Amino acid sequence: MIHSLFLVNASGDIFLEKHWKSVVSRSVCDYFFEAVERATEPENVPPVIPTPHHCLINVLRQRIYFVAVIQSEVPPLFVIEFLHRVVDTFQDYFGVCTEAAVKDNVVVVYELLEEMLDNGFPLATESNILKELIKPPTILRTVVNTITGSTNVGEQLPTGQLSVVPWRRTGVKYTNNEAYFDVVEEIDAIIDKSGSTITAEIQGVIDACVKLTGMPDLTLSFMNPRLLDDVSFHPCVRFKRWEAERILSFVPPDGNFRLLSYHVSSQNLVAIPVYVKHNISFREGSSQGRFELTLGPKQTMGKAVESVLVSSQLPRGVLNANLSPSQGTYTFDPVTKLLSWDVGKINPQKLPSLKGSMSLQTGASKPDENPTINLQFKIQQLAVSGLKVNRLDMYGEKYKPFKGIKYMTKAGKFQVRT
Repeated sequence: MIHSLFLVNASGDIFLEKHWKSVVSRSVCDYFFEAVERATEPENVPPVIPTPHHCLINVLRQRIYFVAVIQSEVPPLFVIEFLHRVVDTFQDYFGVCTEAAVKDNVVVVYELLEEMLDNGFPLATESNILKELIKPPTILRTVVNTITGSTNVGEQLPTGQLSVVPWRRTGVKYTNNEAYFDVVEEIDAIIDKSGSTITAEIQGVIDACVKLTGMPDLTLSFMNPRLLDDVSFHPCVRFKRWEAERILSFVPPDGNFRLLSYHVSSQNLVAIPVYVKHNISFREGSSQGRFELTLGPKQTMGKAVESVLVSSQLPRGVLNANLSPSQGTYTFDPVTKLLSWDVGKINPQKLPSLKGSMSLQTGASKPDENPTINLQFKIQQLAVSGLKVNRLDMYGEKYKPFKGIKYMTKAGKFQVRT
């Protein structure tokens, strides 16, 4: 399946490689570098790149390309999912997945990759199992390993590996039993000049942090489960019960895990939580342009819109922007022509606005098209799709756990055309 894995940084340097079946020359990545050069943005590199003798499948996470080399016929999504699992494992172990973190923990990285793939096929990808096989690095453990020459590899096989629930280790004990669930939704939308929605969809996930003693059996029900479309489950979920009753029934892994991810693509179900009023104009034969922008909340159920960041790529002919924000701060880069406005939190009683003029090159023609506006924002305690958890029940254990549900909506690729 996967023959080799290359990690490529933003500068195009291969800083780590791992081979399973046979050593594949680094020169195979030349096809990947050609695709990077042709792409206008780093995110636009094709995920699957065919070559005469191999196939390169890549993902971009934390400004690092993870490039897998394939020689036989393999479902591409299978490899892409595995690469994302590798990144999530690195983040779980090291806190962040950056080039520096990988280089600082290179021994643990190779140990993890050796356990996650066996002869090129996925073997152990659950964080629980891996942490029993390979202890997460700590300062004390690193010092001891340096002095004694030992490694982070555990002496015993994971206890749950041979059971019917390999994702959960046996003999789990906690003094405080708690289960937390985070419903996080990311909204991708394109809004046209008049404020109408051209396209809108929601990518949602439910992340869990479960610390329960013993072998609990949980059921999670929703107020409106029919909203969920294109659902992808963690292996612990009993799929037949979901199909029959639309209830999630599962024996949870110990610790942090992603319970499910889902997709809401029906536009009539996607509520746009913010609106933008804009007036960006350039006059023919004039060296001045007008820029006016106002933001406001819409369909947020009274929840505050926070961490708002507005960015816009202004036309090349713009030399400078002289703007005054009613709230927050703005920056304009005269080289890249990128305008950024850090708004912060939107106050519905006093809507934030950014107004002023733009200076154009003398004699330059009027720009062919107006710039687009990109938004980033967060809304706490709101799932914009309307998804709500009804109840969480536990069976198989006698204690009463503490349970918590948190909702959050954030912007993905949210674009407003002017």
